[in-house]
Amino acid sequence: MKYNRVLLKLSGEALMGERQYGIDPKKLAEYAHEIKKITDKGVQVAIVIGGGNIFRGVAGASKGMDRVQADHMGMLATVINGLALQSALEDAQIPTRLQSAVKINEVAEPFIRRRALRHLEKGRVVIFGGGTGNPYFTTDSAAVLRAIEINADVILKGTRVDGIYTADPEKDSQATKFDFITFDDVLRKGLKVMDTTAFTLSQENELPIIVFDMNKEGNLLRVIAGESIGTKVNL
Repeated sequence: MKYNRVLLKLSGEALMGERQYGIDPKKLAEYAHEIKKITDKGVQVAIVIGGGNIFRGVAGASKGMDRVQADHMGMLATVINGLALQSALEDAQIPTRLQSAVKINEVAEPFIRRRALRHLEKGRVVIFGGGTGNPYFTTDSAAVLRAIEINADVILKGTRVDGIYTADPEKDSQATKFDFITFDDVLRKGLKVMDTTAFTLSQENELPIIVFDMNKEGNLLRVIAGESIGTKVNL
């Protein structure tokens, strides 16, 4: 395997499957099956998941809700998704730990870096919920921050498209895909990979990002093995 320790970033919307909102147990089981393929190879896996399938703070704020209050609701949504994913992973016989940046001791450990590292070293998948624990920061920022803290080799951003394109491939049939692109080129071309705060943090810490189609069976293992899947963002 090319990568020993990875952070997998999933959007909350990814858990909806074919639904309009909420969580699709079938999709969870599919993701757990894909993750098991790489943990069986000895890869250490941490996961950050969004909460957009349940509640999105920015959307709530845009409709008149207090932004701080809305973002805290979004953080709790990520913990709900983390619990659902934890259950699916354990059904697949994968040992896991859920850590939250928001203290909810009855359902999740508090985020403690050293404890997270020890879990990873013992072969447990660590799910980070609660975002960064602060309003105004997205789960993209949480993913990059946690990846840096655990010394991950790469951030794997699992999406429903197979990489970064010149335009949205679902809307523009003429959009072309990048196999490799630098951080500077992403910024210069105005491409949307992550929010600016997260992307800049990744660039400053020389942490590569791979954007790939998580919904295609076997893709996660191929990325870990070093195959040219999706788009790699590097210096």
